[in-house]
Amino acid sequence: MASGLRILVPVKRVIDYAIKPRINKAQTGVETAGVKHSLNPFDELSVEEAVRLRERKGPLKVDNILALSAGGPKCGDTLRTAMAMGADRAFHIDVPEGNAGDGGLEPLTVAKTLKAVVEKENINLVLLGKQAIDGDQGQTGQMLAGLLGWPQATQASKVEVKDEAGTVEVTHEVDGGIETLKAKLPMIITTDLRLNEPRYASLPNIMKAKKKPLEKITLADLGVEDKRRLKTLKVTEPPARQGGGKVEDVDGLVAKLKELGAL
Repeated sequence: MASGLRILVPVKRVIDYAIKPRINKAQTGVETAGVKHSLNPFDELSVEEAVRLRERKGPLKVDNILALSAGGPKCGDTLRTAMAMGADRAFHIDVPEGNAGDGGLEPLTVAKTLKAVVEKENINLVLLGKQAIDGDQGQTGQMLAGLLGWPQATQASKVEVKDEAGTVEVTHEVDGGIETLKAKLPMIITTDLRLNEPRYASLPNIMKAKKKPLEKITLADLGVEDKRRLKTLKVTEPPARQGGGKVEDVDGLVAKLKELGAL
């Protein structure tokens, strides 16, 4: 029997989703200086779902929700937002800003970091966004499940704890429709947009978040090395899209398609 849910929610500080990204002059990545940043939207869903699992008062109570972020000093703001939404405490993995300009740590390094925290804090459920909107790699959850040897359910649109033994049912969309997966804790769940609608942090909760514990640690404290395996050769804008043309009727459309070699 699982005693309670000890949830880890990794969150990432990314360029705000409403901002149009620009390539930097060196063409090594996206320009991050002087650009509005916010909590990765998929990670907001994870924080919200962790808090809802507590509010639902299901078969297993939520003992603790730990938010975690890796990066420079401004990650503290991201973690305070997660705590204002309902996380109980936070770990800030201090990674120098120089490493953060290229999208931050590589997914495998993040997965190894999360594995160390899972073992240190006796976590039995990791809820994380299916991807970060900056790197769009969508690999960390799967790598973490592989490193831990835990079951995983990706791109969740519904999460239900079914019994005191820690059976969890996860629904997600696949190409052919809806698939339902069942697994026992401990497990990894990655979140997708249909899962919930994240709450806004209220002013009282923002004030309370300032008093919640935020612990700063390093990769070295966790026995993890920031090893670089991937190299970005060049980042460029996609070519401008060409405007379409008009045709008078179906015959004109067929003739145009033939001309373009599409028929």
